[in-house]
Amino acid sequence: MNKVNGFLYGLLSSASFGLIPLFTIPAMQQGMGFWSILLYRFLFAMLALAGILLLDKQSFRIRRKEILPLLLLACLYDSSAVFLFWGYQFMSSGVATTLHFMYPVLTTLIMMIFFHEKKSLWRMAAIALAVAGVFFLSGGDSTGSVTGLGIFIVLLSALGYALYLVTVSQLKNLEMKGLKMTFYVFLFGGILLFIGTEASGIGLQAIPDRTILGNLVMLALVPTVISNLALVRAIKNIGSTLTSVLGAMEPVTAVCVGITIFGEPLTRSIALGILLIISAVTVIILKR
Repeated sequence: MNKVNGFLYGLLSSASFGLIPLFTIPAMQQGMGFWSILLYRFLFAMLALAGILLLDKQSFRIRRKEILPLLLLACLYDSSAVFLFWGYQFMSSGVATTLHFMYPVLTTLIMMIFFHEKKSLWRMAAIALAVAGVFFLSGGDSTGSVTGLGIFIVLLSALGYALYLVTVSQLKNLEMKGLKMTFYVFLFGGILLFIGTEASGIGLQAIPDRTILGNLVMLALVPTVISNLALVRAIKNIGSTLTSVLGAMEPVTAVCVGITIFGEPLTRSIALGILLIISAVTVIILKR
């Protein structure tokens, strides 16, 4: 029964994360910039996580030496989120989410190059598959909506998240539970985003109406808080490897939402690119 629950939690985690475009794109269509959307996402998610931590009677106290590592993690998470949301302006949300899903491949590359992790034929084949997937995605669609610049921007998002994961795994002086760490990443990340928007003159936009407010709250809860909680439960029940494989539901969900809700195109080239990238990530995970 635990395995069945873990499987369901894993599907819930990945599928809910794939719903990011469902709540983000309507806000963008109403004229909200991605900087403001991200700030509200971080704010509402932070409040929800604070409530969970209080209910769980966890301490909010952190040590002074943990502040800099948390700031570094916040910067990396910010960069990943900013580039992903920016990428939605250059391509369909399904393609953008699939490119973001390249982060396990990039994590493997980073670990092999900088931390001398063992190379293998399977890993090299997976990297080749991922590169081929990006090539087919760059073929785009008949509207030409997939551009080289867009691909570069979203790959920066994947790189930011890969560096975030590598940094979490390598930090020795950060000893706290996952939810507490996530709370502070959102807290510091939100502060850094606010400073950036004010310094650049962009400023924080007001929420235009109740519908968009609902979308922003759901963006903070479903693909952020619920996805994180389900991920923790899934790993406890079925382990990190199978949970990671189930992560393939992220791009699948985003593609389905894009096609059915936003009328995004799905050509043979894009479909093949998505399939190759999902296959590459699955090989990377299973052949660790």
